[in-house]
Amino acid sequence: MKIHFLGASQQVTGSCYLIEAAGVRLLVDCGLFQERAYLERNWAPFPVPPESLDFVLLTHVHLDHSGLLPKLVREGFRNRILTTPASADLLPIVLLDSAQIQEEDAAQKKKRHRKEGRRPRHPEVPLYTTAEAERVNRLVKRVPYEKRFALRKGVAVRFREAGHILGSASIELSLKEGRRSFRAVFSGDLGQWKKPLIRDPEVFKQAQTVVMESTYGDRDHDAPADTETSLGRIIKETVSAGGNIVIPVFAVERAQEMMFHLSRLIRQGRIPRLPVFLDSPMATDVTDVFLRHQECLDKETTGLFRSGQSPFQFAGLRYVRTQAESKAINGLRQPAVIMAGSGMCTGGRIKHHLVHNISRPESTILFVGYQAVGTLGRQITARPPEVRIFGQPRPLRARVEQIHGFSGHADRGGLMDWVGHFRPPLPVLFLTHGEKEVALGLARSLREERNLDVNVPGYQDLYELKFSFNS
Repeated sequence: MKIHFLGASQQVTGSCYLIEAAGVRLLVDCGLFQERAYLERNWAPFPVPPESLDFVLLTHVHLDHSGLLPKLVREGFRNRILTTPASADLLPIVLLDSAQIQEEDAAQKKKRHRKEGRRPRHPEVPLYTTAEAERVNRLVKRVPYEKRFALRKGVAVRFREAGHILGSASIELSLKEGRRSFRAVFSGDLGQWKKPLIRDPEVFKQAQTVVMESTYGDRDHDAPADTETSLGRIIKETVSAGGNIVIPVFAVERAQEMMFHLSRLIRQGRIPRLPVFLDSPMATDVTDVFLRHQECLDKETTGLFRSGQSPFQFAGLRYVRTQAESKAINGLRQPAVIMAGSGMCTGGRIKHHLVHNISRPESTILFVGYQAVGTLGRQITARPPEVRIFGQPRPLRARVEQIHGFSGHADRGGLMDWVGHFRPPLPVLFLTHGEKEVALGLARSLREERNLDVNVPGYQDLYELKFSFNS
């Protein structure tokens, strides 16, 4: 078996692994690079000819795992993309939104460069178009959780709950010869245990090799109760100051999770009733998918629906679709919570709300998700005197807060616990989807505390694994 690491290697975005085993060539994920230092990789030709691939196995729909699928299809991939039913419903929403943002950004850059008299290194064209994004959906095949799906004779795949976002999965790839078997497990992005909305991650007990994410491998999150208390405190303090709470959110999961917590804080009287805007047509569509896939939700959330207390409907909440409605928010004369995408401030409507609030000392920019190196969100969390938005320097006078406990990723303790369920003989472990120092630090801990054979692959590293089959 060969594993070729084509992304998320000593970095957080661009998840993509080429697997060659038993005559099958497949990708696990095909993600967009989002850190500024690596954006050029999105435009480079694929390291492997797309037409040579038999399958793509998609762990979940976040763009750093799915965002290069339209490019892969445009450049020759014609076979099946396997994923869970909820992910299959979310994927066209996510990819079309990505394509629309890229088309809009390309047009905006072209206009700005013309005005400034600049000659850019690259033509101002989108990475892919909405038409190219739409072509992906024709190749998607739904595979239910826990079903063993045969790729070829002796080669099968199984999707198991990863607890990260709706439809997210860890993937088990199994090879069989008679009674002998070999298993490789890909964690995808692992969620936290005992969080609201979706089910907890499932664990595995046997594998010869494991590829595991390491995003928060250097820290432990706050307890859920402390996280919600922090959210309430920040909102009350900002309202008292007369400002807005601007929250960059990922349209899939983080927006819905924030609505869950805001609805509970308002219903319990722990924050004042105030306007709450979800300014994202995409997040609105995603919320509809949540309602269609309640089989993926946890018992607490389904109980709320049965009792008539939907976390997606509460006093003050408004779903914003049109640009006119979005612009009208900034004319409001009372404090409000404004949630908009993208979650790392790399595009979308959040940039417009930042322009109107980032220089207001009474407002708060609240980050509730991971901010990758080189993104606008990461720059703001460093609290520099000013940041560039839409090509213009903007003084940063707003309050900047960050709550890590809302993360959809397992923390160090959660990762150690997940990998600790594998029984001897222990697997060879590869750590991906983490900043270099974080992954290396987690690798040291796993070697010392769990006696694991751990590797931290670099970009385009190739490993050939020669294992004897288990009987």
